[in-house]
Formats: sequence, C-alpha cells, structure tokens
Amino acid sequence: MGNSVKTGLPGLLTPENSIVVLIDHQPFQFANLNSHEPTMIINAVTGLAKAAKVFKVPTILTTVVEERGGLIIKQLQDVYPDQKPINRTWINTWQDPAVTDLVAASGRKQLILAGLWTEVCVAMPAIQAANEGYDVFVVTDACGSVTPEAHDQAVRRMIQHGITPINWVAVTSEWQRDWARLDTATALAGLMIEHTGGTGVAYAWEQQLLNTPVPAQH
Repeated sequence: MGNSVKTGLPGLLTPENSIVVLIDHQPFQFANLNSHEPTMIINAVTGLAKAAKVFKVPTILTTVVEERGGLIIKQLQDVYPDQKPINRTWINTWQDPAVTDLVAASGRKQLILAGLWTEVCVAMPAIQAANEGYDVFVVTDACGSVTPEAHDQAVRRMIQHGITPINWVAVTSEWQRDWARLDTATALAGLMIEHTGGTGVAYAWEQQLLNTPVPAQH
C-alpha cells in the first residue's frame, strides 16, 4: 500500500506532486453533520481550496447526486467559479472514472482528500487510492461526520491503511516550506488573515503596528 517514503523530507507535501479532491461539501451532508461546527469545516475547506489555487495545485470538485443532495457550497464554487463539479452517482468517488482519470493524468502521487462524510465519502476513496500507490493525506478539519465517534473511527481506520491525517494549515505550510518564497508568501499571508482565526487576527495587528509611524520625540 502506498509508494512514498513517509519519513524524512520526502514524506512532506510539495505543490509539484500534490493534487486535491474535495468531495460532497453539499447541503444534504451538512444537514446531518454533528462531529464539528459546520462553520469550522466551511472555513477549513475554503482555506484549503484558496491555498491550492495560490500554489497552483490541481483541485477537483465533486458532488454526489447534485440534483437531490444540493449544489456544492458557494464558498468553494466562488474559489473556482469556472469549474463545474463532477456529479457522481457512485458513493465511492474512486469508482468514478471521471475523477480517477483526471487524477491519473496529472501524474501526481500525493493525493489530498477532504469531504463529507469522513466515514463514507472520504474513507472509501482514501482506502482504495492508497492501495493503488497514491500517498493519501486526509484533511481532517475539512471533513466531518454524523457523529464525533464516526469521524474519529474513520480517521483511525484510514491510518490502518497507511493514510496520513493532516489539517489544512499544515498542508499549506508544507507547500510553502520557506517564507523566502515570496511569489506565494504574500498571497498566503492574506489567506492567513482571512481563515486562520486568532493567528490571522494577530498577524493583521502586527502589520498595523509595523506600519504605524512612531510620533517624533521632542
């Protein structure tokens, strides 16, 4: 299972080898979401999607039976306004060639998944993809389940298959790796202000202080 070294520098994410698949962030799934506050998941998955755009990481949006389960949340569609989500009937995203063919064609092996619900629409493709040689990362704070237990047990199950749990800020930090990479650092700093809660507030305050002239002493 898996084909990547999980320790040392090669075990960290890079923008060049990453691909993101966001699964079923739709009204029906949010309606019975009880493992997390929905606002937190929306914030995390939107931050992840925006970061993927900053680092030019290919991102696939997918829904299940959209005409009944509802459109993908506006926050995600706003990040990718010209990208129509792939609408499936398969519960397991990895059984839909419309998704897997795109991932395979990218040639990228670090597969980053997030979706609703963790125990079904995330665990199923994660386990299958891990067996196909992908190094699978599940962004747990951008996922959610019908109960806290269901989410926790799904993460535990996936770990047994060599899948790595991670949060969205860790993903973006590994993509950035060095603040000297100024081409993405500025955009990432703006993203932090919008989506990292207290850290973003503190960073904005720091910028205010640094940019406020000190009155001359007489």
